[in-house]
Amino acid sequence: MKSNYKKVILGIVLLGLVIMGVFAYNVWAVLFAPNTNFETDTYEVFIPSDADYNEAFLIIADAVENRDDLHTTAVKKKYHENVKSGRFLIKKGSSNNDIINTVRSQNMPIKVTFNNQERLENLAGRIADQIEPDSLALLNAMRDPEFLNKNGLDANTALSIYLPNSYETYWNTTAAGFRDKMLAYHQQFWNKERRAKAAKQDLTPTEVYTLASIVQKETAKVDEMPRVAGVYLNRLSRGIKLDADPTVIYAKKKSENDFDQQIKQVLYKHLEIDNPYNTYKYSSLPPGPIVTPDLTAVNAVLNPEKHNYLYFVADVENFGYHKFAKTLAQHNRNAAAYRRWIAKNNR
Repeated sequence: MKSNYKKVILGIVLLGLVIMGVFAYNVWAVLFAPNTNFETDTYEVFIPSDADYNEAFLIIADAVENRDDLHTTAVKKKYHENVKSGRFLIKKGSSNNDIINTVRSQNMPIKVTFNNQERLENLAGRIADQIEPDSLALLNAMRDPEFLNKNGLDANTALSIYLPNSYETYWNTTAAGFRDKMLAYHQQFWNKERRAKAAKQDLTPTEVYTLASIVQKETAKVDEMPRVAGVYLNRLSRGIKLDADPTVIYAKKKSENDFDQQIKQVLYKHLEIDNPYNTYKYSSLPPGPIVTPDLTAVNAVLNPEKHNYLYFVADVENFGYHKFAKTLAQHNRNAAAYRRWIAKNNR
């Protein structure tokens, strides 16, 4: 009897161990077995700020083989009660435990880039393609009167705090958060040394940015930018109107509220456009930048070439560059040669 009793007890114990082993294996399989369905090294997941668990789960679930096990793990780890927004990178071969840990705590930054944008509207649209806030939210944040007033800006100069570059931020940053980050970079850029260089040219940082925007539009040649900047600084110092063609084009677009139009050539009639951005009609700098200039253009204004040139016109013998002149007579000869080339080539 005792022998049979021991056998029964042993059998029960063994059966319990088997059941426990199976249970433990199933738990391990649910939590720690690989559960991804993609071949790339990582799978990018974007969870919106207002997403509930159901929405977040469906987004994450596109990366896995077994959705039921993913859900079980999410509930065990209470992710369903605390969804996090952001950009997350799920690694190939990740377990459900790895995946939930990732989307719960590993919001990854992104690189946001922008270059030469003519208006806040264009900039907002460019940024909206890269982060969560839409263009309207970004535009409202950029135009916020309290923000502008606090930082000595207005509707014309608001664009001047945005320096074209590549910036690290989070995909789910708010519109105001992105704007404030750009302001911080702007303030960091305008250090004591650069402010001193601006003052040496008798310009404020905002005025440097505005002049750099004109230089940006005048030449795409980086090595020519300091010379072009020098021309405009010479004209400013002598009280001569800038007579910058890019400002005329901008004035026309702004007057007609049509920034999609393509203007290949400035005509004499355009020079009479009554708009403060038209530097053929109004003296000094325009009210604000006409584009977000590259840092090379900003640096060209801060470090201009020293010379006595007051004029320049496109060089038909060296395309992309310009011919510079110290006198109006010399400039008129250069301009006449350019007009003859235009006529000859039906431009």
